[in-house]
Amino acid sequence: MSVFEYAPAPESRDIARLRPSYQIFVDGEFRDGSGEAIKTINPADEEPLAEVAEAGPSDVEDAVRAARRAFEGPWGRMSGAERGKYLFRIARVIQERSRELAVLESLDNGKPIKESRDVDVPLAAAHFFYYAGWADKLDYAGFGPSPRALGVAGQVIPWNFPLLMAAWKIAPALACGNTVVLKPAETTPLSALVLAEIVAEADLPPGVVNILAGGPSIGQAIVEHAGVDKVAFTGSTEVGKIIQRAVAGTSKKVTLELGGKAANIVFDDAPLDQAVEGIVNGIFFNQGQVCCAGSRLLVQESIEDELVTALKRRLGTLRVGHPLDKNTDVGAINSATQLARIRELSDAGESEGATRWSPACELPERGFWFVPTVFTGVSQASRIAQEEIFGPVLAVLTFRTPDEAIAKANNTPYGLSAGVWTEKGSRILSMASRLRAGVVWANTFNRFDPTSPFGGYKESGFGREGGRAGLGAYLDV
Repeated sequence: MSVFEYAPAPESRDIARLRPSYQIFVDGEFRDGSGEAIKTINPADEEPLAEVAEAGPSDVEDAVRAARRAFEGPWGRMSGAERGKYLFRIARVIQERSRELAVLESLDNGKPIKESRDVDVPLAAAHFFYYAGWADKLDYAGFGPSPRALGVAGQVIPWNFPLLMAAWKIAPALACGNTVVLKPAETTPLSALVLAEIVAEADLPPGVVNILAGGPSIGQAIVEHAGVDKVAFTGSTEVGKIIQRAVAGTSKKVTLELGGKAANIVFDDAPLDQAVEGIVNGIFFNQGQVCCAGSRLLVQESIEDELVTALKRRLGTLRVGHPLDKNTDVGAINSATQLARIRELSDAGESEGATRWSPACELPERGFWFVPTVFTGVSQASRIAQEEIFGPVLAVLTFRTPDEAIAKANNTPYGLSAGVWTEKGSRILSMASRLRAGVVWANTFNRFDPTSPFGGYKESGFGREGGRAGLGAYLDV
């Protein structure tokens, strides 16, 4: 039987309009940071992309002061209807520059262009559109009469969805009347700094949005600054605990969206072909570098062989390769550090007795790559069943009854998301009510909408982002 091969379909790198260097954005102006400049690299080939000026302590001080002036000045006095106009303007410019932003995101992060083009950038624009509509309706949002903005929001975002996480943080903060000091991850600062260009183009008053590139010390300085009223962080549980200790005893309001170890639960009456697609999307989307990834597959024992066979067959069709190729399904791991973590935990899975399987796959010689991997025969106590791998690695466990599925799904320190696959609506509702997870998907996985709240329990953090609930994190109610 002849097999048709996919011809390369590369998106042009030139669309990203990469500049040799990027500056930080403080008080409405771009300027060199007082920290050391670093080079951000393309994880697909390890080649430098651009030099980025990093902020220093003095830049944090200037940014917080600028944000305070804007809050006490034009932005704080502005009506919600006027604020909404600015958010609409940002959303439209994101749409206008969507192709550029998608290519830039794939170059800097390593994710496939079809994901950044079809998911990241459209959702970023959608969040600004959605919260623009709320800006003049806060009195009717259910938070009591005359809810007020908190003040200056210090926001720290991760490297897995750089532009989208910036939108998740900035849009509700501005809609509520707050001002922002945001730090993108040190490995993926470019799309956030281009977002600063969009903010400048939208003509927001100086100081409303400030964006500082830098490492962990800059994030720490923002979190601990006495002039910051609200802290919003998305990232690892370890750093979340550090932040919680740092703000303990202060009046700062905090939202933490941390790690996860989601269970994707498949019952014997589920539509298997649909479930396989959901499993693949749940764990191999963005190379599994998703806090809510379905990294544990809980399959009813009677259909394990059939489902795993179908899953392996589907994995054999995934294309691992250059992120800018429109045919690519699985791109590059974001950094050498993250790749080492994935390898360590995968090796631990083998040493603990699980059976490892990966499809035949030729990886590029340069860059950070890891082939999609499935472990069967996984023990509940195994590290790969308990620890967040944050990579394209799936641990398969079995169950016999709904009670056993619930017990295994909840047997984790995390509680961010879960999935249920069954044809019975009553079973979906019953499982969802018993799963200790902030988000439960039914017969789908990894679907996001700006109108829907997102957040977790236990070591997955607290507070909600998105939807009407996301407004409450930025209001004094």
